[in-house]
Amino acid sequence: MRGTPFQRRVWEKLQTIPVGRTVSYRELAGWISPLANPRAVGSACAANPIALAVPCHRVVRGTGELAGYRWGLERKRALIEKEATA
Repeated sequence: MRGTPFQRRVWEKLQTIPVGRTVSYRELAGWISPLANPRAVGSACAANPIALAVPCHRVVRGTGELAGYRWGLERKRALIEKEATA
């Protein structure tokens, strides 16, 4: 996958999130670096070219609310709900 070194680090960390679990952008940023910005993590998620192999749908706002998703919030919601019951 093509991306900046930061994007690739975000995408690699996303692949470690277990099925059925969600994390916040801030939490994911902390996994990458203490200096990583949650908004930069969100931008890296938005640049993800592969929906299911790199599970950006598992990242939500700190409040637990759904935030933007390249393939639409309805699809994000459906994926999260499907994984929660798996």
